[in-house]
Amino acid sequence: MSDQQKLILNNEDIAHLAEVAVDEIADHFQYHRPLKGYAIPRGGIPALYAIMAAAPDGLHITAADTPEKADFFVDDIIDSGETMKRICDQFPEKPFYALIDKTDCAADAFRGKWVVFPWEATAEGGIEDNIRRLLQFVGEDPSRGGLLETPHRVAKAWGHWTSGYKLDPKNILKVFEDGADGCDEMVIVRDIPFYTHCEHHMAPFFGRATVAYIPNGKIVGLSKISRVVDIFARRLQVQERLTNEIAEAIWTNLNPKGVGVIITARHLCMESRGICQQGHETVTSALRGVLKEVPEARAEFMMLARK
Repeated sequence: MSDQQKLILNNEDIAHLAEVAVDEIADHFQYHRPLKGYAIPRGGIPALYAIMAAAPDGLHITAADTPEKADFFVDDIIDSGETMKRICDQFPEKPFYALIDKTDCAADAFRGKWVVFPWEATAEGGIEDNIRRLLQFVGEDPSRGGLLETPHRVAKAWGHWTSGYKLDPKNILKVFEDGADGCDEMVIVRDIPFYTHCEHHMAPFFGRATVAYIPNGKIVGLSKISRVVDIFARRLQVQERLTNEIAEAIWTNLNPKGVGVIITARHLCMESRGICQQGHETVTSALRGVLKEVPEARAEFMMLARK
């Protein structure tokens, strides 16, 4: 995540957001009685205390120890909305509040941003703290000598594995008209290795991509095709989307007569968990233009890809 996408909040920002939340709570409950809020661990805890501090005279808010005892729920941020949905499905009669609600149409200032709250110190520090908690969750001791620097290493590694979010393929696919004269036969780059992580379990899957295109007055540096594969692989993925994203990027930016992509991959989410069967390969393909519409061109691509 680039610095331009981070939104680092200060304590004054939190005070303002808490005041807005208090107004919503007051409108809902109409000051009828003392209220108890339940904080969603962990970010909801400082958010609830900020709301309690912002409550005006006449609106008494305290913290509930259990969801059952609460009149409402508080979190620091509603991002995908999954946590809110889960809580509201369980307690449909109790409202859910957050300092920031990205699902709200009025939240344009926060949409698409990585929000960093004051209690998270820095974005990097917050990530490393979460990794320490993950180590505790699996039964490890983060203070053990061999794990002392693990949170930093893991955060750095994930920064590398997901660096494709910062890159746009159109900035990579520089085309050349010089050298493209008379070039109307298939250009194919076979067996491009890639490594990525599935978005369902964040487990690795890896394999080879074969990419072909038929020029239409323009060619591209061959290494750039591998770069495109790498850009999309360095994001959380499913194999089907990865295949189509590579094909669409080349189709859109090169305007060729045809594009073909075949990916063969092994998935550790299937090999190391669940069914736990090793050695299987998953094959996906994406075709554009004449490689999809003309049987002879499609057959040529499939033959060359298999060799």
